[in-house]
Amino acid sequence: MSRIRNKQSGGLSDVRDSEFLTELWRFREKLRSSRDIGKLIKSALKLARQHFSAAEGCLATVAPGEYLAEIEWSQPNSAEWDPDLLGGFLRGQKVKVPKDTMLARVRRRGRMWGVLVLRREDQDFFWDSRQDFSALADVVNEMIDAIEQERISEVRLQVDQKVLEQVKPKHLFYKLLHAIKSLTEYDHSATLMMCDDDGGAMEVVAEQVAFQKRKGENVGLSLPLDRETRKLLKSGQPFGFDRRDGSWDQWSGEDAGELVELLDYNPINATERFPAAEHSMICVPLVTKDGLIGALKVASIHAGTLREYETELLTQFLPQASVALQNLKRTESLENQVIAAERKYAMAELARGVAHDVNNALGAVLPLVQQMQTDLDEGFFDETETREDLQEIEKSLLVCKRIFNGMLHFARNETRNASDVSLPQVIDSALSIFKQNLERHKVHVTVTTPADLPMIEAVQADIEQLVLNLVGNARDAMEPDDELSIVASAEDRFVVLEVTDTGCGIPQEHLAKIQEPFFTTKADGNGLGLAICRSIVAQLRGQFKIESQLGEGTHVTVKLPYRNGVQ
Repeated sequence: MSRIRNKQSGGLSDVRDSEFLTELWRFREKLRSSRDIGKLIKSALKLARQHFSAAEGCLATVAPGEYLAEIEWSQPNSAEWDPDLLGGFLRGQKVKVPKDTMLARVRRRGRMWGVLVLRREDQDFFWDSRQDFSALADVVNEMIDAIEQERISEVRLQVDQKVLEQVKPKHLFYKLLHAIKSLTEYDHSATLMMCDDDGGAMEVVAEQVAFQKRKGENVGLSLPLDRETRKLLKSGQPFGFDRRDGSWDQWSGEDAGELVELLDYNPINATERFPAAEHSMICVPLVTKDGLIGALKVASIHAGTLREYETELLTQFLPQASVALQNLKRTESLENQVIAAERKYAMAELARGVAHDVNNALGAVLPLVQQMQTDLDEGFFDETETREDLQEIEKSLLVCKRIFNGMLHFARNETRNASDVSLPQVIDSALSIFKQNLERHKVHVTVTTPADLPMIEAVQADIEQLVLNLVGNARDAMEPDDELSIVASAEDRFVVLEVTDTGCGIPQEHLAKIQEPFFTTKADGNGLGLAICRSIVAQLRGQFKIESQLGEGTHVTVKLPYRNGVQ
């Protein structure tokens, strides 16, 4: 046998047996288009067993944090293997391999992943066979690399497609995190963070937790950035950390102790949501020509499981993550402008809606005042009658005051800072504006709001606008003797608002469109009311649902996460 060299063929150049070289070529050509790594390895074991006349073969791996090897596939299934020997080999320890056994390393994601094993009875493997078996493993490694590179390209293409489709930023965030999960197989969590306008903090805008399918409870968490931490992130270099013996060791990037402390916000002690703590972490800053816009963090349970391969992979997704964050900023800016415009329109609508009630109230005052002046001039002053007239005047003025106070409060409350919002108080404020109008139209109103309802963490003006729009729409849809029900309750981490009317209802062909911007069935409407409601609820990561039957009425359900609630 003479060594056959082929510099273009990877492990094939190390094969000494020309017959085996031919078999390897056929093997590689047959499975070149396969995307199934399991099928690839099983086929390689079958080829090796046949060529080397081995009775048994297997693939063994060592799970992160484990000591003993785990047998992934065994041929035949009844074969017994030494998990201590194979585990030691996979960890790079010096082990004594029996002469009737051959071991060959399998690599994935830039590191040792598994070991191919052959064994035959009463016959030793010699050096040439071990070299050829190692060459087979090299071919397998080469093909695994090709499969994973193709998978990376496909995933990037999918994310790029979502960018081109201009999907909602939140959807793009989670598509990006899902893509990273499918490629790195992190087993703890992945988080996307965005800097605020002044760069003083980063907010968690998306989080995917490996232990559960729902969105993470850290969404909305604000992480303050001091000057040094911000400077570190602005450098754009990735940072890698491992937690060992209770403290973090850094293996990538310049000294970033403050950064890892900032990112170490998940509990160390086991919880239902995090049954295990993170011990390996990578942070990749998102920096564009405009400066620092955010960061991407990926974490795993066991130290050492995230390394250079994952770091390089994450950097490949930086452009997509940057586009997603920039889109979010633009979208939020546009949404705020639209909300501001809708508030002005709503004020005009409110003014038109309550003008009749104010005129009625003032119209009742004027003749009473004139009659009192006449009585005084003519000397027919009656104390009892005057007292009754003053009570009527007071009642009318209180109606005007309630209406004007509600409108002024709504007009002035434009601050965009989140605070604790009491939904019952917002409902009372909205009804103070509409009360006279609803009474005049003989609409029966019932309100159910428990006193111990949790606070909502939101922008006060947004919740007021949400309730005003919903009550205003219900009012416009009702006739005399119709009923309006407003119910607030707490349910499974959410404050629930239900607005139900027995009005005209919505045709089914319109029901799918009414939340779209600029769609309206009102002659003087602008089609932004319900679109704004949906946008406000979406920003608060809540739920918005409309159910309606033509001629029977409409039921709107809004669910908003309450303060300190799990999202």
